[in-house]
Amino acid sequence: MTSVTARQTVAFLLTCALGAGLGTASGQQVRFTPVLSGLEQATAITHAGDGSGRLYIAQQSGLIRVAEGGKLRAAPFLDLSGLTRAGGERGLLGLAFDPAYKTNRRLYVHYTDQNGDTVLARYAAAADFSRADPGSARILFTAKQPYANHNGGQLAFGPDGFLYLGLGDGGSGGDPQNNAQNLASPLGKLLRFDVKGEGAKPAAGNPFAGRQGANANVWAYGLRNPWRFSFDRESGNLVIADVGQNAFEEVDFQPRASKGGENYGWRVREGRQCYEQNCKAGGFREPVLVYGRQEGQSITGGYVYRGRALPALKGQYVFGDFASGTVWAAPATGTTWTKRTLGKVESPSTFGEDEAGEVYVAEYGSGRILKLTGGN
Repeated sequence: MTSVTARQTVAFLLTCALGAGLGTASGQQVRFTPVLSGLEQATAITHAGDGSGRLYIAQQSGLIRVAEGGKLRAAPFLDLSGLTRAGGERGLLGLAFDPAYKTNRRLYVHYTDQNGDTVLARYAAAADFSRADPGSARILFTAKQPYANHNGGQLAFGPDGFLYLGLGDGGSGGDPQNNAQNLASPLGKLLRFDVKGEGAKPAAGNPFAGRQGANANVWAYGLRNPWRFSFDRESGNLVIADVGQNAFEEVDFQPRASKGGENYGWRVREGRQCYEQNCKAGGFREPVLVYGRQEGQSITGGYVYRGRALPALKGQYVFGDFASGTVWAAPATGTTWTKRTLGKVESPSTFGEDEAGEVYVAEYGSGRILKLTGGN
């Protein structure tokens, strides 16, 4: 697997690689520029939306680190390492800041506890925002995990102000408990919570809240292991990257106008193909993008680019594959998206955005955070 060196230029022209209509950016190159190091096993990169310009990085071990002015603080923002048994697909997996963080100082984490079970918890930052108070912990939601893998990870606030959590199907292989298609289970789902009060409750309008036997937190289902989803900061559309089983990785799409309830097909289907022998039933939402094992084996979802450094990337969904190290971009329009290669990095474990909409990617093993930058 080939890793990037400092400020390595990805040798291609965006006008050729990203399709027509990008002529004004002719000759612009994309670089993966190292900006931080010493952040092994990063699982989330985000900002607080408070105007501070700080970047927050969650590490699988349970640490949340903060960078300001391009420098990493020595002391962690929050240390949860005593609450989780990190390793494999377990550990600290998600981090999100409340849209009103500047006034309520709330942040949310998703981790697996010492038993390997899912925990969604809220913390409060200190009055000076220099750190989070470990004593402020409030557990909002838990879920039993039958196996050690497929814990999902991402936490994000949608444009509706609700908190979304992506969970995998519970693990093993082939979803043996059929969790992803079982509406009573939170596993294999995208969950949506109202966290405006002291606790967490199903968000108003959740599509299965009134159905007998269904989990009221379910927003969408039929997911195997959604390793990173994101909301387009301009359109509000939702993009989900779902890790495949034996043959296909996929990208799923939900428009902002959706009322929820989409079934993305797993375990009945993998990608656009049958996984079970009988998959004639309709009602599945087709993925917008699929790729096979010749290109990668574990998709890492990213962001629709809305920054300023790379104008020709605007409106392109930037994502990668953990196994192959490839980073792609695809125009986030239509029912079928066509990807183009941007370059390669080492084991991309997560992407992230800063307050300005610039995109970053973490190298899981090297501990580097790389920023997508422009050049001519």
